[in-house]
Amino acid sequence: MPHASSNRQTTWRRILCGPLAAMVLLSGCASRPYATLTPVPASAPGAHLVDMLVATTRAPSPVPGVVFSGERGPGLSVENIVVSIPPDSVRKPGAVIYPRRNPGNPATEFVTLKVEPLEAQGASDWYRRVAGPKQRVLIFVHGFNSTYEEAVFRFAQISRDTGVNAAPILFTWPSQGSIFGYLYDRESANYSRTSLEQIIEGAAQRPDVGEITVMAHSMGSWLTMEALRQIAIRRGHLPSKLTNIILASPDLDVDVFREQLDEIGPEQARITIFTSQDDRALLVSRRLAGGVQRLGSVDLTQPDVQAAFAQRGIDVVDLTSVRAGDSLNHTKFAESADVVQAIGARLIAGDRVSDSKLGLGDTLGAAAIGTAQGVGSAIGATVNIPAAIVDRGARDRLGTQLEDVGRNIGGSIQTVTGN
Repeated sequence: MPHASSNRQTTWRRILCGPLAAMVLLSGCASRPYATLTPVPASAPGAHLVDMLVATTRAPSPVPGVVFSGERGPGLSVENIVVSIPPDSVRKPGAVIYPRRNPGNPATEFVTLKVEPLEAQGASDWYRRVAGPKQRVLIFVHGFNSTYEEAVFRFAQISRDTGVNAAPILFTWPSQGSIFGYLYDRESANYSRTSLEQIIEGAAQRPDVGEITVMAHSMGSWLTMEALRQIAIRRGHLPSKLTNIILASPDLDVDVFREQLDEIGPEQARITIFTSQDDRALLVSRRLAGGVQRLGSVDLTQPDVQAAFAQRGIDVVDLTSVRAGDSLNHTKFAESADVVQAIGARLIAGDRVSDSKLGLGDTLGAAAIGTAQGVGSAIGATVNIPAAIVDRGARDRLGTQLEDVGRNIGGSIQTVTGN
């Protein structure tokens, strides 16, 4: 018997200790904020403010500055939180600078200026105050291993860096904020899907809302797809105002995703997926899920994979070659300045991210290539272009862009040499 027990322990070490240990070590490299949501009295010169609505199924926390814990609450709670983001001179797009202590320094760190519970009328007043002339709403659903305050600060960064003039709504569900809480988080996502459905439906039913984008990350993609599936079953279709569904690094079983799409129906063409084959967090998730492929790390270089997405009308952008600050390669969509700003450019233009007239691949390609007036720029463009783009023609258009790079280089050489 002791020998059998020893074998079992060895097996578990092999399953968990490789990628999971890597996640522990890498996640431990950056300090995580705790109890840093206590409002400061004033912002700083040059700082940017994000006035957001935060809807949560978490339980309230008695700890000052935490606001909501990782436990499951009795229902849906709504807060109005105003985040101050430090000036551009001290922060690059894609970066979140957490407070090192409480209170934080608004000149150099993300801080809150306001944390206030809201009732239904208060939520309506908030929307009328922050809605731009195009009456857009941006709903963000965070992923696994996220505390309440991490979700608040990350969404503030996304809202600011996309540059979209949209009313920002964060939906945050009960995550323990621990890599060892994977199964708890997964069940908490299930627990929260009807509440997310209510938030999406509530926005869609307002006559003063023109269009809605839902952006989900990691395990939040599972939650989002389940909420959309429920809406489609109840209504028979998705709301017409829901123009964009963005799934970033989705921690979602590919077989389950296929079934969800069948329930959603033709509106699945509004979906854009960001994948990365070097996503180390999804590698661990795949191990925990019994080896089933995760949607966020599919291999887009395989023709059959491309064909499957194309048949569904779903656009997929592979970010494998994109380099950002995330050591796990799991938040490239937010931490890469090029990617987050490209998403914003599409939304600002009023286009669907998955619009066949101009796919996101073109926007990313243009961002990577830039003006491409020199050999160095061209080399940088070649390195940074996503490995594969499935959006009904973006590959051909990127090929044309690269030909233009060649012509620009030729023109630059001619200008210098006079020949």
